[in-house]
Amino acid sequence: MSPEAQAFLGTFVSESFYYWASVFMLLIHAGFLAYEGGASRTKNVLATMVKNLLTLASVGLAFFFFGWWVYNAFPLFPFTGGVLGPWTNPEVNETVKAAMPYVDGSYPWSPALGPNTGDHITGVFFFAFALFAMTTASILSGALIERVKVGAYLVLSIVLGSFTWVVAAAWGWNVFGWMFTQLGYHDFGCAGVVHGVSGFFTLGVLLNLGPRIGKYDADGNPRPILPHNLPLTMVGLMLIFVGFYAFLAACLIFLPGYTGEFTIYGTPMTLASVGVSTTMALAAGLVGAYISSKGDPFFTISGGLAGIIATGAGMDIYHPALVIVLAFIAAFCMPKVIIAIEKLGIDDAVGAVGVHGFCGLFGSIVVGVAAAGFPQGDGVPSINLFGQVVGAFICTVVLGFIPGYGTSWLLKKFDLLRVSPEEEIAGLDLSDLGVEGYPEYATMSFVTNGTSDQSSHSAPLTSKSLATE
Repeated sequence: MSPEAQAFLGTFVSESFYYWASVFMLLIHAGFLAYEGGASRTKNVLATMVKNLLTLASVGLAFFFFGWWVYNAFPLFPFTGGVLGPWTNPEVNETVKAAMPYVDGSYPWSPALGPNTGDHITGVFFFAFALFAMTTASILSGALIERVKVGAYLVLSIVLGSFTWVVAAAWGWNVFGWMFTQLGYHDFGCAGVVHGVSGFFTLGVLLNLGPRIGKYDADGNPRPILPHNLPLTMVGLMLIFVGFYAFLAACLIFLPGYTGEFTIYGTPMTLASVGVSTTMALAAGLVGAYISSKGDPFFTISGGLAGIIATGAGMDIYHPALVIVLAFIAAFCMPKVIIAIEKLGIDDAVGAVGVHGFCGLFGSIVVGVAAAGFPQGDGVPSINLFGQVVGAFICTVVLGFIPGYGTSWLLKKFDLLRVSPEEEIAGLDLSDLGVEGYPEYATMSFVTNGTSDQSSHSAPLTSKSLATE
């Protein structure tokens, strides 16, 4: 095979790898659609699913116009350099010079994002990162169901999905990021960078949004608001599991001209180990949550996701046996965290703060203990507890809770955050969309009631008489 053919084959394989990993990541959003739709009540099912569908639009467009640039421009800001852009002198130092080609390829007008034959990699990386961004906003979406205004949610989804998590990724999930180069922060599977940011951003929003009507009694005790279709919710989570295998696979760097795979930090990694460790995390998480919740179906299946999130940050380093232990611990604690949050008066409809926020925080910190001293390259600190704690704090509080609380507080001040009590009681399907998700329920109820009351009719109840009444 000629060198040209070898180069083409390497590029094609790399491009195909990220393309199909990103396509399979769309299953995460199919899963969230089913998960949140099933978790809502019948009067809100369509509005819930449409809101989740719009996440693809709001975050997708915003990530194209500025989110992708943020990831490439913010790694050095503010401690080891400025925000990179056309105003930046690439000759300032070797790091800026090395980073500028990535920044130039991230502008919306960059030829690398357009139809061309010269760059097969930038666009497919954008595709993968855009799916990551949509996932962060979808995590927020489920917790707010049945009472948030769709416009407010779209604003929040853009702030989270195309800015705050992207800054976290630029600082802590980037070979140039100062959290990595200065602190040694390590987060292979984005436990803190995606889940910690999203979970605590959600917590900030929930404090301003308030609980659903009827969630708490006069004494402040929580009442259960059950999913209208728990089996659909469970199927949705199964789809999310499949998507997360692709999510973690896309965390590998697999480039033409390089031998083997490595992480975003340049440390060695294999796709095979992702498969083994993700499976062990899923299995142990299910067991941990099943035991902790005494077999509750919703908590049990959520435990699988909790296990994957809690071990994601160090999955490139952990032995599978350690993955089992850590996934079990996090998933065992997760139901208790969700119940404690509910008792505090915070109505998280799907447990996003517990599953994503708590497990993301746990996962990003525990690396500093379980993998302490692991070398990460010349001039980069080894993995250490201090770096992980500081990095986790920045992700969860500075880029998660504070922006979530602040943005939702402003929306609340202008009465843009929550629907009116009348709309909430009637259901968002009718108030937002003007159509019911299950209109046949009303028809069957009418037929049943009419049939049982035939004795009051002078003639038998027929389809013709039903049509005229």
